[in-house]
Amino acid sequence: MTGLLAAGLLGLGGMEWVILLVLGVLLFGRKLPEVGRSLGKGIVEFKKGLKGLEDEVDGSSGTAAARPEAPAVEAPRPPQRIGTPAPKFEAQPTDGPGHPG
Repeated sequence: MTGLLAAGLLGLGGMEWVILLVLGVLLFGRKLPEVGRSLGKGIVEFKKGLKGLEDEVDGSSGTAAARPEAPAVEAPRPPQRIGTPAPKFEAQPTDGPGHPG
């Protein structure tokens, strides 16, 4: 179906594809390994993303056997005292030389 679809929509025969391939090699010849590598990495990442979506859909269907066990979460620790406590101020006298009054 894909070959029929490509040939039908684009109207290209075998010889036209060969000419396009030769032109592509001439234009991008030195970069082809790099382009192929990045294209391969992109396809792998795309497949991983699809697999992750499929796992989420399967997991939400309610089947407990298909779901992997969740990793154990460490219990939260109580807060730790850091530094010295704030100094306590004594009550200042109400009448004195520095007090307006």
